[in-house]
Amino acid sequence: MAELEKAITTQEELNEVLKERLKRAEEKYSKKYEGFLSPEDVEGIKNDYEQKITKLNSDVKTANEKAAKYDTDIAERDAKIKDYETSEIRSKVARDMGLDYNAVQFLQGNDEKSIKESAEALKNLIGTKPAAPLAQGYENQAGSLNAELSKLANELVGNTN
Repeated sequence: MAELEKAITTQEELNEVLKERLKRAEEKYSKKYEGFLSPEDVEGIKNDYEQKITKLNSDVKTANEKAAKYDTDIAERDAKIKDYETSEIRSKVARDMGLDYNAVQFLQGNDEKSIKESAEALKNLIGTKPAAPLAQGYENQAGSLNAELSKLANELVGNTN
């Protein structure tokens, strides 16, 4: 306060008084805001976070694309498995109903009940014929069959006996 009692007559004296007051105010506020970030520091941190966010968004997008691809792959595999299971049921029903193997392609339905109904309708439409036993009629000709096979084997080897 002693400084204010004398009259300031020159610019230099005013500058000296203001310089001292500014120094005290600066010390006061520098202590008060000690540990706070400067605007430059905040800008640097902001830029760093923006880069990290951009990279993470890119990673999330890539992960979502992979997940979508996995979902479509799983759906395709599930459809194939369902087709295989349905085909197996059709073959089983055709075999149980005594239908020819070629009749499997004409059976309709997606579950066992509807496939059985289709097989019954097909069976009623075309009927069934008994399957021929294997090697029918060759029981009595076993000797001649063996002779023919031996002759063929000898011809293949080059023996003309």
